[in-house]
Amino acid sequence: MNSAALPDLPTQPVTLRTGGAVDRLTATAEKAKQYAERARSTNTRRAYKADWDHFAAFCDGHGLTALPAAPETLGLYLTEMAETGYKASTLQRRLSAIREAHRIARHTLDTGHPAVRDVWRGIRGVIGTAKTPKAPAVGADILAMLATLGYTTAGRRDRALLLLGFASALRRSELVGLDAGPGQTPGDPAGYGWIEFCDEGIRVHLARSKTDQQGEGRTIGVPFGVHPDTCPVAAVRAWLDHAGIVHGPLFRPVGRAGTIRLDRLSDRSVALIVKRVAEAAGLDPVGYAGHSLRSGHATTVAMNDGDERTIQAQLGHASAEMTRRYIREANIFRRSSAGKLGL
Repeated sequence: MNSAALPDLPTQPVTLRTGGAVDRLTATAEKAKQYAERARSTNTRRAYKADWDHFAAFCDGHGLTALPAAPETLGLYLTEMAETGYKASTLQRRLSAIREAHRIARHTLDTGHPAVRDVWRGIRGVIGTAKTPKAPAVGADILAMLATLGYTTAGRRDRALLLLGFASALRRSELVGLDAGPGQTPGDPAGYGWIEFCDEGIRVHLARSKTDQQGEGRTIGVPFGVHPDTCPVAAVRAWLDHAGIVHGPLFRPVGRAGTIRLDRLSDRSVALIVKRVAEAAGLDPVGYAGHSLRSGHATTVAMNDGDERTIQAQLGHASAEMTRRYIREANIFRRSSAGKLGL
């Protein structure tokens, strides 16, 4: 029988002796489950659940067993996904989700079986594994985007979001997860940190991030800009004053009539805002997304001969390799040997 839902995380069996102990251990077991669930980021857990639901629906539709899944079933699933146009990166994540579901349910999934291994190897060879990166929004792009924004409520918010996102190089989930002051909004698992205005600009306090699920935290500095019209600190201050936001989510949805909601802007909304202003600025919106602000920061700094370690520290990369990708892209023409040919 198939299971259409991602299995619950297992808890260790416990021996309960008395009524009081039963209540305490039951509560403790529930807490243990919650801690185990937080071992992965909110976005990862959400993606894994969606991936598992997709696999379970495939199995249900073909009369196959999803849990535990036979290697042949997994091979058929991968083949159908590849034939319907899914990217290798998506299939890789779905493999991870299916593997995780089996681990949680304490079932063995033999991904080394030829029915899985050879099919997956063939798929990777045919459709390739290279990612299609979004265009970095470099300094000139940001200026063009800002020029399209007015001083309506939504325009002020988008101006603050673009400038703070570009200057801080935060991930889009971290950007919309910021609060206007210390303390995460109660019951809001999307909260990532808060901002603090100071004499030098803005301190962005990240309580956690994608690469810091243990919650060690870090602080990022965003200094005042040279030009008042493009100063990220001034833009954020103007947005907060206009919106009357003192605490809670920093960036919030704005209705057509300029009404500001109390909930948090979604990370998907960042991508939509960037695409919209890119198109308004005459740029191809297909090439831009929420990550364009972060990659644009790294690329722009690299183009201006910024230090590798400084870029890595600002972006919070665990290793230098990802940082070097941005630097290589920024210098692809400046350091090309073709420029020495005298053509």
